[in-house]
Amino acid sequence: MSSFGGHSMYETLRAVLVRPPDAAFGGADPQRWHYAGVPDLAVAQEEHSALVEILRRSGAEVVEHREPLAGLADAVFVHDPALITDAGAIVLRMGKELRRGEEDAMAAALAVRGIPVTARIEAPGIAEGGDLVWLRRDLLAAGLGFRTNREGIEQLTAALAPLGVTVLPVPLPYGGGPEACLHLMSLLSVLDADLAVAYLPLLPVPFVGQLRELGFAFVEVPEAELATMGPNVLATGPRRCVALRGNPITRNRLQAAGCNVVTYRGDELSLKAEGGPTCLTRPLWRSEVER
Repeated sequence: MSSFGGHSMYETLRAVLVRPPDAAFGGADPQRWHYAGVPDLAVAQEEHSALVEILRRSGAEVVEHREPLAGLADAVFVHDPALITDAGAIVLRMGKELRRGEEDAMAAALAVRGIPVTARIEAPGIAEGGDLVWLRRDLLAAGLGFRTNREGIEQLTAALAPLGVTVLPVPLPYGGGPEACLHLMSLLSVLDADLAVAYLPLLPVPFVGQLRELGFAFVEVPEAELATMGPNVLATGPRRCVALRGNPITRNRLQAAGCNVVTYRGDELSLKAEGGPTCLTRPLWRSEVER
């Protein structure tokens, strides 16, 4: 069985799952899928290949998810259908109805890797990986909004209790409404034990206070860089980051906080489809912190 697990968003990334953009992504109806435009598939595939190369150069093993999925444009965003724990995978249930069907394909891809399924979110519960943020090994924040509901959080709480993990619900703002993609990770990414990049104006005051009590400092994203996914940053290790090209203010602030930032172009892959580097990757294994 391959190694897996790691209740962390920032420990050294050892193995990560990706899914190359396919014909369903390239032929997505923007109105139906809530994209900014029809993606240019060839360019999106080039952008994805460049992102994969960055991940490999970081030292991570890259695993491709190629289980059959017909017509599901968002399947490229592999972060959402499952949560990986030290015991195995919790298969989630997508809040965006158009994405239903990704869950079983993800379970099959994880089985190939040797990762067992320990629990599933069942109706009426919904939960998406983009709403789930490890704050500590024993504390998972769960965004409560259009993509993850209270029933989903209750099921997650029950599934994680045997591992000694507490789930902290975090109410999310209405944002662009139910059709838009607003996850907790749209507003916050954890980059080290004591550092997060965040758009604070849309985070609840009590939650920001809890983060401060846990010792977090913030790299603050300006309003002008929220729509271009400034808070959507993938840590490949403590303060080692992969970010979408652009967002110069956020990038400079990350570097000032001691972060090594590598960027990728995502005009077709990310900006048109509302999904940055965290969305495009499902970490399978993170190790103890190495500095």
